[in-house]
Amino acid sequence: MNKSQEKPDFEHFQHSDTPNCDAHVVHLDNVRSTQAEILATSKAKQIAEVFGILADPNRLRLLSALASQELCVCDLAALTKMTESAVCHQLRLFKAMRLVNYRREGKNVYYSLVDSYIINLYRSVEEHLEESNL
Repeated sequence: MNKSQEKPDFEHFQHSDTPNCDAHVVHLDNVRSTQAEILATSKAKQIAEVFGILADPNRLRLLSALASQELCVCDLAALTKMTESAVCHQLRLFKAMRLVNYRREGKNVYYSLVDSYIINLYRSVEEHLEESNL
């Protein structure tokens, strides 16, 4: 893995002076009131899979392109400077997660987002980063 592809170093977050409880007391009222709100393990796994798919800069760029309009594989490849084969591979992952639809028109295949939820999520994170100056 070269320097430009290295993952962020989160080690400094793990060893920072994160405040924690000095007294180990479980507040049963808080636990009981929150218990109904916590994600079920199966739902958390499904959401984690979607976030895993979104954890790639090239995939996010493809989604951002599809947020504006329906595009064919050739257009997506030109926009992202990826090969058509690489774009198709990423689109297969999106399709498996039910994030994109496609339609054929002659020899071309056009892709679009299934709905706006994923793009709203990506835009919300983008806004958060801009506001936080990260």
